[in-house]
Order: sequence, then C-alpha cells, then structure tokens
Amino acid sequence: MLLGLLLVWAQTGTLDIEALSVSHGAGMSRSVQILAFVAIGIGLAVKTPMWPLHTWLPDAHTEAPTVGSVLLAGVLLKMGTYGFARIAIPVLPEGAAAVAPWLGAFAVVGIVYGALACLAQRDLKRMIAYSSVGHMGFVLLGFATLTPVGINGALFANVAHGLITGLLFFLAGAIKDRYHTADMPTLGGGMLATLPRLGSVMTFAAVASLGLPGLAGFWGEMLALLGAFQPAEGLPRGLFLAYMVVGGLGAVLTAAYFLVMLSRVTHGRPHAAGGTMTPPPVPAALAPSSAESAHESPRPPNDTKSPQTTLEALPDIRTHELLAWTPLVILILLLGLWPGLLLSLSTPPVQALLGAVS
Repeated sequence: MLLGLLLVWAQTGTLDIEALSVSHGAGMSRSVQILAFVAIGIGLAVKTPMWPLHTWLPDAHTEAPTVGSVLLAGVLLKMGTYGFARIAIPVLPEGAAAVAPWLGAFAVVGIVYGALACLAQRDLKRMIAYSSVGHMGFVLLGFATLTPVGINGALFANVAHGLITGLLFFLAGAIKDRYHTADMPTLGGGMLATLPRLGSVMTFAAVASLGLPGLAGFWGEMLALLGAFQPAEGLPRGLFLAYMVVGGLGAVLTAAYFLVMLSRVTHGRPHAAGGTMTPPPVPAALAPSSAESAHESPRPPNDTKSPQTTLEALPDIRTHELLAWTPLVILILLLGLWPGLLLSLSTPPVQALLGAVS
C-alpha cells in the first residue's frame, strides 16, 4: 500500500486525499493508475479481508478475547473497505474500472468459500469469523460494480456487518463464559430451553446475519447483487451477471450454515439427561495415570472445576450484557425496517465518488 501511495505522489506531487479525488486521476496515465490501484488494493484487501488474503482472520478471532473480536469485526475490518471507497476508487478511477472485474471475481469466490468454510466449522467463534469473509465479499462486489446502487449496498453492508457480527461475537463470548467451550457439538443444543433469553438473541442475530428481510443484513447484500445485475458502463455485464448468480448461491449457503449452527446450539434438547452438560473426554495422552488418580483427593460437590456443569444454574442474560446488546438489536431492527435512514446519508457521497469514476 505504501509503494502504491508513493507512486501516486511521484506522479501528482501530492497525497492530499481531497485534491486527488477532485482531480479524478489527472496527471496519471491509465497504466500508472492500474499499477497503483493494484498495489494499494492488495494492502486494503488484506485488511478487508478478501479471499485468498483472509487466512489471518479466523485465527485472530479464535484467539482474541470477546472484546477484541467485537472491535475487530465491528470497527477494524472496516478500514480496508473504507480505503477502497475513500482512496482507491476516487483517486484512481481508471485503475478501478480496469481492475473491477477481477475485484468482483475475488469477491464472489470469497462469498462461496466463506459459506462452505462455515459449514465445516465446529468452533462457534471460528464459524462467525469465516462468515465475515463471505459478508465482506458482498461489500467488495458492491464496490466492483462502480454503480450508485452497488456502492450504496457496499456501505450499507459494511455498517450492518459491524452491528450484526459484533453482536454475534458478544453472544459467542457469553456462551463460552457459561459453558466453558465454544465447540458446537459439545454445546449440544437446547439453549432455548435452558437459557431462553440468550438463545433468543442468538437466533435473532443469526437470522439477521443470514439476510432475513426486515433486518439490517438484508439490504446491503441485495443492493450489491442488484448493482451486479446492471454494472457501470464499460464493465462486462455478462460477467457481472454470473457474479450475481454466484453471489445469490452464496446467500443461500449463508442461510444454510446459520441454520445448522442454530440446530446445534439453540434448538433441540439439552446436551444430557438430568440437566447436566458433560465436557468432551480427555485424550488418553493427557489423562492422568491410575497411580496419580489414586492419590487425588475428591473434589467437593460445589467445586467450580467439577467436570459437570449444572445447566439450570447457568445465568441467562446479565444486566451489563443487556445494556451492551440492546443498542445493537435496536439498530439492526431500525436499519432493516427503514434503510433510507442510512441510504439518505450515503447517497450524496457516493454520487460525488462516482463523479471521479464516470
């Protein structure tokens, strides 16, 4: 990204974002714009993250504490897509138009790849992390269309992803705090029976993330697909129609993996009869020997390290969790029912941005 910005500076003599946006790429040839867009775009793609530069994200989310995952999903990932909207596309319009078909291709591969990877996950936080790869693919597809509809959809999906995925990571952290595991088969389902409020909010966040109409996750993805249906003039419409179809398949797969997750975590009967949850067996290599076991003192019944956790004793949503999650739930509903609240704010800047591209 630094090399790309230095190339822009060498050609124009400035790195003032506003001046470069107003100049619409003046002073830079088409080949220079393409080279600079590719260099800057690769740097931004790592941050977004775009397939195949996404591999750092699942590990980062899995190892991070809950607050770290929320900040990463809700704020920090947006720096990559913000860079495309604020710097790469308006400063390098000819480069954006030349690279847009490739950007769209990587975007739709990321959508399908992210969904398939989610279907293969056992860890709840890791599944949510891979879902971010797919959702950010819709954001990149919207940018690739270079249309008001597509870029508005990309910005809307950006905001919606921050709200919904932030809430999902809050919930995953709360579940891990109570059950001491995020392994979905180990959780065993039945959360709606044992922790009805927590299970209900998890269901709400999941259906919002899969794009249920009336919730914030719907509008950004649908507008991105609509932008692919009629891309900007000069872009290959047949290719973008194929992207629209593949993106629609990815939306179906998104619904599939979230429904699978809900069936494993919230629905069904509690994990074990008698209201207890037994953790997975310890591998033989890590199990204590019989001699060590003979000298172990028995644990008292109320010991917090007991191998069984009574499900009835687990707390439902706590007060501080309710205070933190309620604004996110309200905003998800508000933007889903009245998308014009956000679109009215984003449309004028998008039109100004596209003035540099057209």
